[in-house]
Amino acid sequence: MQVSTPAGAKFILYQEICEQLHNLLVDERNLVANAANTAALLKQCLPDVNWVGFYFAEDEELVLGPFQGRVACTRISFGDGVCGKAAAGARTIIVPDVSKFAGHISCDPRSRSEIVVPLLNWGKLRGVLDVDSENLNRFDEDDEEGLESVASVFMTSLASDDLPDLSEEAALG
Repeated sequence: MQVSTPAGAKFILYQEICEQLHNLLVDERNLVANAANTAALLKQCLPDVNWVGFYFAEDEELVLGPFQGRVACTRISFGDGVCGKAAAGARTIIVPDVSKFAGHISCDPRSRSEIVVPLLNWGKLRGVLDVDSENLNRFDEDDEEGLESVASVFMTSLASDDLPDLSEEAALG
C-alpha cells in the first residue's frame, strides 16, 4: 500500500492512519501487541520509509521494542543519537540528512533521514517512535504533526496498568 503522497495530502493520509490505528487498537491494551501493530501499519502506509519502530524508556536508556525493518540497535543512552536526544529533550526531532547529525547512530547505513517522536504519559517520557527513510529530506512539519497524532493514539490505547497514572487525581488519591 506504499504510494507517493504529495505534501498537501499528508494531513489526509495521517488522519486515515490515525482512524485505522484507533480501530486496530481499541480492543487491545497490551503494550507489545499495540506497538507491533502500530509499527506494521506505519510501515505499510507511509511512502518512502525503510524502518519504523519503538524504543521504550528503561532507567536512563532506550530499549528496542517492536519494529519493522532491518535489525536495529538494542539500547541507546539518553542523549545519544537522534533517538536519545529526542528522549532527553522530550521533543520531536526531524533530521533531513543523518550524515550531518552529530552523534548519529547508524543501525542501517541505507537510512538517510529520520524523525523521532517522544511517547509521553502525563508529561513523563515512556519511549520514542522512530521512523527512517532512504531519502534525504523525507520528513517535514506535516510528518511531525501526523506522527505526534499517531503517538497520541498509540499511548491512549494502552491499559492504565501498563503505564503509571501520573495525573493529579492519582497523586492526591
